[in-house]
Amino acid sequence: MLTERATALDAADPLAHVRDRFLLPDGVTYLDGNSLGALPAAVPAVIEDAVRRQWGTDLIRSWNGNGWWEAPLRTGDTLGRLIGAAPGQVVVGDSTSVQLFNTLVAAARLRPDRRLLLTDPDHFPTDQYIADSVGRMLDLEVRRVPAREAAAVLAAEGANVAVAAYAPVDYRTGELYDMAALTEAAHAAGAVMHWDLCHAAGALPVELDAIAADFAVGCGYKYLSGGPGAPAFAYVAQRHQQDFDQPITGWHGHAEPFAMSGTYTPGPGISRARISTPPLLSLLALEAALTAFDGVEMKDVRAKGISLTGFFQECVDTLLDGLGFTMATPRDPAHRGSQVALRHPEAYPLVAALTARGVIGDMRAPDLLRFGFNPLYVSHADVLHAVRELHDIVTSGAHRTPEFTQRPTVT
Repeated sequence: MLTERATALDAADPLAHVRDRFLLPDGVTYLDGNSLGALPAAVPAVIEDAVRRQWGTDLIRSWNGNGWWEAPLRTGDTLGRLIGAAPGQVVVGDSTSVQLFNTLVAAARLRPDRRLLLTDPDHFPTDQYIADSVGRMLDLEVRRVPAREAAAVLAAEGANVAVAAYAPVDYRTGELYDMAALTEAAHAAGAVMHWDLCHAAGALPVELDAIAADFAVGCGYKYLSGGPGAPAFAYVAQRHQQDFDQPITGWHGHAEPFAMSGTYTPGPGISRARISTPPLLSLLALEAALTAFDGVEMKDVRAKGISLTGFFQECVDTLLDGLGFTMATPRDPAHRGSQVALRHPEAYPLVAALTARGVIGDMRAPDLLRFGFNPLYVSHADVLHAVRELHDIVTSGAHRTPEFTQRPTVT
Protein backbone atom coordinates (compact mmCIF):
# COMPACT_ATOMS: atom_id res chain seq x y z
CA MET A 1 0.00 0.00 0.00
CA LEU A 2 2.70 2.51 0.97
CA THR A 3 4.84 1.48 -2.00
CA GLU A 4 1.98 2.11 -4.39
CA ARG A 5 1.25 5.45 -2.73
CA ALA A 6 4.88 6.55 -3.06
CA THR A 7 4.99 5.51 -6.71
CA ALA A 8 1.77 7.35 -7.54
CA LEU A 9 2.82 10.50 -5.71
CA ASP A 10 6.19 10.57 -7.47
CA ALA A 11 4.58 9.94 -10.86
CA ALA A 12 2.38 13.00 -10.36
CA ASP A 13 5.19 15.22 -9.05
CA PRO A 14 5.58 18.36 -11.20
CA LEU A 15 9.05 18.95 -9.72
CA ALA A 16 10.42 15.46 -10.35
CA HIS A 17 12.67 16.71 -13.16
CA VAL A 18 14.39 19.21 -10.85
CA ARG A 19 16.09 16.33 -9.02
CA ASP A 20 18.44 16.08 -12.00
CA ARG A 21 19.78 19.55 -11.14
CA PHE A 22 21.56 18.04 -8.12
CA LEU A 23 24.52 15.68 -7.81
CA LEU A 24 23.16 13.16 -5.35
CA PRO A 25 25.52 10.35 -4.30
CA ASP A 26 24.54 6.79 -5.14
CA GLY A 27 23.18 4.77 -2.26
CA VAL A 28 22.29 7.82 -0.16
CA THR A 29 18.87 9.05 0.88
CA TYR A 30 19.52 12.61 1.94
CA LEU A 31 17.06 14.05 4.45
CA ASP A 32 19.29 16.66 6.06
CA GLY A 33 18.82 19.53 3.62
CA ASN A 34 17.51 21.59 6.52
CA SER A 35 21.13 21.63 7.79
CA LEU A 36 23.16 21.47 4.57
CA GLY A 37 21.64 21.31 1.13
CA ALA A 38 22.77 18.82 -1.50
CA LEU A 39 25.22 19.88 -4.21
CA PRO A 40 23.57 21.54 -7.24
CA ALA A 41 24.99 20.32 -10.54
CA ALA A 42 25.68 23.89 -11.68
CA VAL A 43 28.11 24.65 -8.87
CA PRO A 44 31.33 22.67 -9.63
CA ALA A 45 31.91 24.24 -13.07
CA VAL A 46 31.30 27.73 -11.68
CA ILE A 47 33.79 27.18 -8.86
CA GLU A 48 36.32 25.72 -11.30
CA ASP A 49 36.01 28.81 -13.48
CA ALA A 50 36.13 31.16 -10.50
CA VAL A 51 39.34 29.60 -9.21
CA ARG A 52 41.24 28.91 -12.41
CA ARG A 53 40.18 31.72 -14.72
CA GLN A 54 38.69 34.52 -12.64
CA TRP A 55 41.16 34.28 -9.78
CA GLY A 56 44.04 32.42 -11.43
CA THR A 57 44.18 34.34 -14.71
CA ASP A 58 42.16 37.51 -14.41
CA LEU A 59 43.26 38.14 -10.82
CA ILE A 60 42.13 41.48 -9.37
CA ARG A 61 40.71 42.50 -12.73
CA SER A 62 37.76 40.22 -11.90
CA TRP A 63 36.24 42.80 -9.58
CA ASN A 64 35.28 44.71 -12.73
CA GLY A 65 35.62 42.23 -15.58
CA ASN A 66 33.79 39.33 -13.97
CA GLY A 67 31.24 41.24 -11.92
CA TRP A 68 32.64 40.46 -8.48
CA TRP A 69 31.75 43.91 -7.14
CA GLU A 70 28.09 43.60 -8.15
CA ALA A 71 27.70 40.00 -6.94
CA PRO A 72 26.22 40.73 -3.47
CA LEU A 73 23.38 42.82 -4.92
CA ARG A 74 22.95 40.71 -8.06
CA THR A 75 22.62 37.53 -6.03
CA GLY A 76 20.40 39.36 -3.55
CA ASP A 77 17.90 40.20 -6.28
CA THR A 78 17.90 36.59 -7.50
CA LEU A 79 17.36 35.28 -4.00
CA GLY A 80 14.74 37.94 -3.35
CA ARG A 81 12.36 36.27 -5.81
CA LEU A 82 12.27 33.20 -3.56
CA ILE A 83 11.33 35.18 -0.46
CA GLY A 84 8.84 37.58 -2.01
CA ALA A 85 11.12 40.61 -2.14
CA ALA A 86 11.15 43.04 -5.03
CA PRO A 87 14.58 43.94 -6.43
CA GLY A 88 16.74 46.31 -4.42
CA GLN A 89 15.92 44.96 -0.94
CA VAL A 90 18.23 41.97 -0.42
CA VAL A 91 22.01 41.84 -0.10
CA VAL A 92 24.17 38.72 0.23
CA GLY A 93 27.48 38.51 2.09
CA ASP A 94 28.92 37.85 5.55
CA SER A 95 27.57 35.21 7.94
CA THR A 96 24.09 34.80 9.37
CA SER A 97 25.37 35.95 12.76
CA VAL A 98 26.81 39.17 11.32
CA GLN A 99 23.69 39.90 9.28
CA LEU A 100 21.52 39.16 12.29
CA PHE A 101 23.48 41.50 14.55
CA ASN A 102 23.56 44.29 11.99
CA THR A 103 19.86 44.20 11.16
CA LEU A 104 18.68 43.65 14.74
CA VAL A 105 20.59 46.69 15.97
CA ALA A 106 19.34 48.75 13.02
CA ALA A 107 15.77 47.64 13.75
CA ALA A 108 16.02 48.64 17.41
CA ARG A 109 17.50 52.02 16.48
CA LEU A 110 14.30 52.78 14.57
CA ARG A 111 12.48 52.79 17.94
CA PRO A 112 14.90 54.63 20.26
CA ASP A 113 12.26 55.43 22.89
CA ARG A 114 11.23 51.79 23.42
CA ARG A 115 13.11 49.50 25.77
CA LEU A 116 11.82 45.96 25.11
CA LEU A 117 13.09 43.37 22.61
CA LEU A 118 10.98 40.23 22.25
CA THR A 119 12.48 36.96 21.07
CA ASP A 120 11.60 33.28 21.20
CA PRO A 121 12.94 31.01 23.98
CA ASP A 122 12.90 28.27 21.31
CA HIS A 123 14.84 30.36 18.80
CA PHE A 124 18.11 28.95 17.43
CA PRO A 125 20.79 29.62 20.08
CA THR A 126 22.68 32.18 17.99
CA ASP A 127 19.53 34.28 17.65
CA GLN A 128 19.14 34.32 21.42
CA TYR A 129 22.81 35.06 22.07
CA ILE A 130 22.80 37.99 19.66
CA ALA A 131 19.52 39.33 20.99
CA ASP A 132 21.11 39.37 24.45
CA SER A 133 24.20 41.11 23.07
CA VAL A 134 22.07 43.74 21.33
CA GLY A 135 20.14 44.20 24.55
CA ARG A 136 23.31 44.86 26.52
CA MET A 137 24.66 47.24 23.91
CA LEU A 138 21.47 49.30 23.56
CA ASP A 139 20.25 48.93 27.14
CA LEU A 140 17.16 46.96 26.13
CA GLU A 141 15.28 44.40 28.15
CA VAL A 142 15.32 41.12 26.23
CA ARG A 143 12.23 39.10 27.01
CA ARG A 144 11.77 35.54 25.79
CA VAL A 145 8.19 34.97 24.72
CA PRO A 146 7.11 31.85 22.76
CA ALA A 147 6.00 32.63 19.22
CA ARG A 148 2.45 31.46 19.85
CA GLU A 149 2.17 33.96 22.75
CA ALA A 150 3.92 36.90 21.11
CA ALA A 151 0.81 38.51 19.60
CA ALA A 152 -0.87 38.64 23.02
CA VAL A 153 2.19 40.23 24.62
CA LEU A 154 2.40 42.76 21.82
CA ALA A 155 -1.24 43.66 22.34
CA ALA A 156 -0.74 44.08 26.09
CA GLU A 157 2.69 45.72 26.24
CA GLY A 158 3.36 46.78 22.69
CA ALA A 159 3.87 50.43 23.47
CA ASN A 160 7.25 49.53 24.96
CA VAL A 161 8.35 46.95 22.37
CA ALA A 162 11.04 48.10 19.96
CA VAL A 163 11.54 44.86 18.02
CA ALA A 164 9.96 41.43 17.83
CA ALA A 165 12.53 38.93 16.53
CA TYR A 166 11.23 35.52 15.51
CA ALA A 167 11.54 32.67 13.01
CA PRO A 168 8.62 31.31 10.99
CA VAL A 169 9.81 27.72 11.50
CA ASP A 170 10.93 26.12 14.76
CA TYR A 171 14.36 24.72 13.92
CA ARG A 172 13.83 21.71 16.19
CA THR A 173 10.28 20.58 15.54
CA GLY A 174 9.46 22.13 12.18
CA GLU A 175 6.39 23.89 13.56
CA LEU A 176 5.34 26.73 11.25
CA TYR A 177 4.02 30.03 12.58
CA ASP A 178 1.87 32.64 10.85
CA MET A 179 4.30 35.30 9.63
CA ALA A 180 1.60 37.64 8.38
CA ALA A 181 -0.36 37.57 11.65
CA LEU A 182 2.67 38.15 13.86
CA THR A 183 3.97 40.94 11.61
CA GLU A 184 0.55 42.59 11.75
CA ALA A 185 0.50 42.30 15.54
CA ALA A 186 3.95 43.90 15.79
CA HIS A 187 2.96 46.77 13.52
CA ALA A 188 -0.30 47.32 15.40
CA ALA A 189 1.85 47.87 18.49
CA GLY A 190 4.20 50.18 16.62
CA ALA A 191 7.06 47.68 16.85
CA VAL A 192 9.51 46.56 14.17
CA MET A 193 9.28 42.95 12.98
CA HIS A 194 12.49 40.98 12.38
CA TRP A 195 12.46 37.50 10.82
CA ASP A 196 15.09 34.74 10.69
CA LEU A 197 14.35 32.75 7.53
CA CYS A 198 17.09 30.13 7.80
CA HIS A 199 14.60 27.24 7.91
CA ALA A 200 12.12 28.81 5.51
CA ALA A 201 13.95 30.38 2.55
CA GLY A 202 13.80 28.01 -0.40
CA ALA A 203 11.25 25.74 1.27
CA LEU A 204 8.24 28.02 1.78
CA PRO A 205 6.66 30.82 -0.27
CA VAL A 206 7.82 33.57 2.08
CA GLU A 207 6.16 36.82 0.98
CA LEU A 208 8.13 39.53 2.74
CA ASP A 209 6.80 42.45 0.72
CA ALA A 210 3.21 41.24 0.83
CA ILE A 211 3.17 40.97 4.64
CA ALA A 212 5.01 44.31 4.99
CA ALA A 213 7.98 42.73 6.77
CA ASP A 214 10.61 45.13 8.06
CA PHE A 215 13.84 43.12 8.29
CA ALA A 216 14.84 39.53 7.63
CA VAL A 217 17.99 37.45 7.48
CA GLY A 218 18.75 33.90 6.43
CA CYS A 219 21.55 31.53 5.54
CA GLY A 220 22.45 30.29 2.09
CA TYR A 221 23.39 26.68 2.85
CA LYS A 222 20.15 24.95 3.89
CA TYR A 223 17.25 24.76 1.43
CA LEU A 224 19.05 27.18 -0.91
CA SER A 225 21.89 24.63 -1.24
CA GLY A 226 24.65 27.22 -1.50
CA GLY A 227 27.25 24.95 0.12
CA PRO A 228 28.97 24.76 3.52
CA GLY A 229 29.57 28.23 4.89
CA ALA A 230 27.57 29.90 2.13
CA PRO A 231 27.06 33.61 2.84
CA ALA A 232 23.86 34.82 4.41
CA PHE A 233 21.40 37.41 3.18
CA ALA A 234 19.76 40.44 4.71
CA TYR A 235 16.43 41.95 3.69
CA VAL A 236 15.80 45.61 4.44
CA ALA A 237 12.38 46.84 3.32
CA GLN A 238 12.74 49.77 0.95
CA ARG A 239 10.86 52.10 3.30
CA HIS A 240 13.54 51.57 5.98
CA GLN A 241 16.65 51.89 3.83
CA GLN A 242 17.10 55.64 4.20
CA ASP A 243 17.14 55.29 7.99
CA PHE A 244 19.05 52.01 8.12
CA ASP A 245 21.68 52.63 10.80
CA GLN A 246 23.82 49.52 11.11
CA PRO A 247 26.51 49.08 13.76
CA ILE A 248 29.10 47.47 11.47
CA THR A 249 29.89 50.07 8.82
CA GLY A 250 32.35 48.45 6.47
CA TRP A 251 33.77 50.14 3.43
CA HIS A 252 31.71 48.14 0.93
CA GLY A 253 28.61 49.91 2.23
CA HIS A 254 30.09 53.38 1.70
CA ALA A 255 28.60 55.71 -0.90
CA GLU A 256 32.05 56.08 -2.52
CA PRO A 257 34.12 53.13 -1.30
CA PHE A 258 37.14 53.91 -3.48
CA ALA A 259 37.31 57.53 -2.41
CA MET A 260 38.88 56.09 0.76
CA SER A 261 37.26 58.69 2.99
CA GLY A 262 38.02 58.51 6.69
CA THR A 263 34.37 59.10 7.61
CA TYR A 264 31.41 56.90 6.74
CA THR A 265 28.71 57.99 4.32
CA PRO A 266 26.18 55.22 3.65
CA GLY A 267 25.57 54.15 0.08
CA PRO A 268 22.19 54.46 -1.66
CA GLY A 269 19.41 51.95 -1.11
CA ILE A 270 20.22 48.39 -0.14
CA SER A 271 23.91 48.91 -0.97
CA ARG A 272 24.34 50.53 2.45
CA ALA A 273 23.64 47.12 4.00
CA ARG A 274 26.86 45.79 2.50
CA ILE A 275 29.65 45.47 5.03
CA SER A 276 32.96 44.03 3.92
CA THR A 277 34.62 42.06 1.16
CA PRO A 278 32.36 39.02 0.67
CA PRO A 279 33.65 35.43 0.52
CA LEU A 280 33.64 35.45 -3.28
CA LEU A 281 34.04 31.74 -3.97
CA SER A 282 31.17 30.90 -1.64
CA LEU A 283 29.09 33.75 -3.00
CA LEU A 284 29.56 32.58 -6.59
CA ALA A 285 28.70 29.03 -5.50
CA LEU A 286 25.46 30.28 -3.97
CA GLU A 287 24.63 32.28 -7.07
CA ALA A 288 25.09 29.15 -9.19
CA ALA A 289 23.09 27.05 -6.72
CA LEU A 290 20.11 29.36 -7.05
CA THR A 291 19.78 28.37 -10.73
CA ALA A 292 18.23 25.14 -9.43
CA PHE A 293 15.12 27.25 -8.81
CA ASP A 294 14.92 28.48 -12.42
CA GLY A 295 11.37 28.03 -13.68
CA VAL A 296 10.24 26.75 -10.28
CA GLU A 297 7.33 28.39 -8.47
CA MET A 298 7.50 28.49 -4.69
CA LYS A 299 3.84 27.45 -4.45
CA ASP A 300 4.79 24.17 -6.13
CA VAL A 301 7.74 23.76 -3.78
CA ARG A 302 5.40 24.26 -0.84
CA ALA A 303 2.80 21.82 -2.19
CA LYS A 304 5.41 19.11 -2.59
CA GLY A 305 6.89 19.87 0.82
CA ILE A 306 3.48 19.35 2.40
CA SER A 307 3.09 16.10 0.48
CA LEU A 308 6.52 14.79 1.51
CA THR A 309 6.16 15.66 5.18
CA GLY A 310 2.60 14.36 5.31
CA PHE A 311 3.61 11.08 3.67
CA PHE A 312 6.50 10.76 6.13
CA GLN A 313 4.05 11.10 9.00
CA GLU A 314 1.79 8.52 7.38
CA CYS A 315 4.70 6.09 7.03
CA VAL A 316 5.71 6.66 10.66
CA ASP A 317 2.15 5.99 11.83
CA THR A 318 2.06 2.74 9.89
CA LEU A 319 5.57 1.37 10.38
CA LEU A 320 6.77 2.78 13.70
CA ASP A 321 3.63 2.56 15.82
CA GLY A 322 4.36 1.20 19.29
CA LEU A 323 8.14 1.45 18.90
CA GLY A 324 8.71 4.39 21.24
CA PHE A 325 8.44 7.26 18.78
CA THR A 326 6.42 10.42 19.39
CA MET A 327 5.55 12.90 16.64
CA ALA A 328 6.99 16.33 17.54
CA THR A 329 5.84 18.11 14.37
CA PRO A 330 2.27 19.35 13.88
CA ARG A 331 0.10 17.24 11.62
CA ASP A 332 -1.80 20.23 10.29
CA PRO A 333 0.10 21.23 7.13
CA ALA A 334 -0.71 24.87 7.78
CA HIS A 335 1.48 24.61 10.88
CA ARG A 336 4.25 22.44 9.43
CA GLY A 337 7.40 23.54 7.65
CA SER A 338 9.45 21.27 5.40
CA GLN A 339 10.88 19.08 8.14
CA VAL A 340 9.54 16.49 10.56
CA ALA A 341 10.93 15.63 13.98
CA LEU A 342 10.37 12.50 16.02
CA ARG A 343 11.08 12.08 19.71
CA HIS A 344 12.75 8.92 20.95
CA PRO A 345 14.94 8.32 24.01
CA GLU A 346 17.60 6.74 21.78
CA ALA A 347 17.59 9.49 19.17
CA TYR A 348 21.34 9.75 18.64
CA PRO A 349 22.20 6.06 18.10
CA LEU A 350 19.15 5.69 15.84
CA VAL A 351 20.29 8.56 13.63
CA ALA A 352 23.85 7.23 13.62
CA ALA A 353 22.66 3.77 12.58
CA LEU A 354 20.52 5.29 9.84
CA THR A 355 23.49 7.27 8.56
CA ALA A 356 25.55 4.09 8.37
CA ARG A 357 22.88 2.70 6.05
CA GLY A 358 22.99 5.76 3.82
CA VAL A 359 19.89 7.46 5.20
CA ILE A 360 21.08 10.83 6.44
CA GLY A 361 19.10 12.93 8.90
CA ASP A 362 20.29 14.50 12.13
CA MET A 363 19.41 14.82 15.79
CA ARG A 364 19.00 17.63 18.27
CA ALA A 365 19.42 17.15 21.98
CA PRO A 366 18.03 15.66 23.96
CA ASP A 367 15.76 13.31 22.00
CA LEU A 368 14.84 14.63 18.54
CA LEU A 369 15.42 12.85 15.23
CA ARG A 370 15.11 15.51 12.51
CA PHE A 371 14.37 14.86 8.86
CA GLY A 372 14.41 17.69 6.32
CA PHE A 373 12.66 17.37 2.97
CA ASN A 374 13.93 19.58 0.18
CA PRO A 375 11.20 19.32 -2.46
CA LEU A 376 13.69 19.97 -5.26
CA TYR A 377 15.42 16.62 -4.85
CA VAL A 378 13.64 14.40 -2.31
CA SER A 379 11.09 11.86 -3.55
CA HIS A 380 8.27 10.02 -1.82
CA ALA A 381 10.19 6.81 -2.48
CA ASP A 382 13.05 8.30 -0.45
CA VAL A 383 10.64 8.97 2.40
CA LEU A 384 9.33 5.41 2.48
CA HIS A 385 12.83 3.94 2.26
CA ALA A 386 13.99 6.04 5.21
CA VAL A 387 11.13 4.99 7.46
CA ARG A 388 11.53 1.32 6.50
CA GLU A 389 15.21 1.48 7.40
CA LEU A 390 14.36 3.14 10.72
CA HIS A 391 11.81 0.40 11.43
CA ASP A 392 14.39 -2.30 10.73
CA ILE A 393 17.00 -0.64 12.94
CA VAL A 394 14.75 -0.13 15.94
CA THR A 395 13.17 -3.59 15.80
CA SER A 396 16.51 -5.36 15.36
CA GLY A 397 18.32 -3.26 17.95
CA ALA A 398 21.08 -2.56 15.44
CA HIS A 399 21.54 0.93 16.89
CA ARG A 400 22.67 -0.42 20.24
CA THR A 401 26.08 -1.55 19.05
CA PRO A 402 29.03 0.43 20.49
CA GLU A 403 29.87 2.15 17.18
CA PHE A 404 26.60 4.10 17.33
CA THR A 405 26.80 5.27 20.93
CA GLN A 406 29.95 7.44 20.71
CA ARG A 407 28.95 10.98 19.75
CA PRO A 408 31.23 13.06 17.51
CA THR A 409 31.43 16.82 17.81
CA VAL A 410 28.78 17.44 15.15
CA THR A 411 25.46 15.64 15.60
